[in-house]
Amino acid sequence: MKLIIAIIQPSKLEAVKMCLQAVEVFRLTVIDAQGFGRQKGFTEVYRGHEFTVNLLKKVELQIAVNEPFVEPTIAAIIKACRSGDSGELGDGKIFVMPIEECIRIRTGERGGEAI
Repeated sequence: MKLIIAIIQPSKLEAVKMCLQAVEVFRLTVIDAQGFGRQKGFTEVYRGHEFTVNLLKKVELQIAVNEPFVEPTIAAIIKACRSGDSGELGDGKIFVMPIEECIRIRTGERGGEAI
């Protein structure tokens, strides 16, 4: 079992959901997030005053999957989020971590069946 965490552009969320459904991944958690990486933010002028926005709006996806679904899930996220053929700064990141245990509260199922 793996936990896949993806930090993506908010505008790509619907495309990611469609691509995940195509690879039969139907469960995910979506969290609004802010952050910065290589994009670093931007400067705007509002009513004559200049200000810097250095925390950009992002969406964090958390997806728990069994081993056979890890690579298809990663490929679906990349397909939906990559800008153009080679990608662009700010397209996002994907982290894959092991899950030690998963328990479905309603039934008490454990392990891969609980996902």
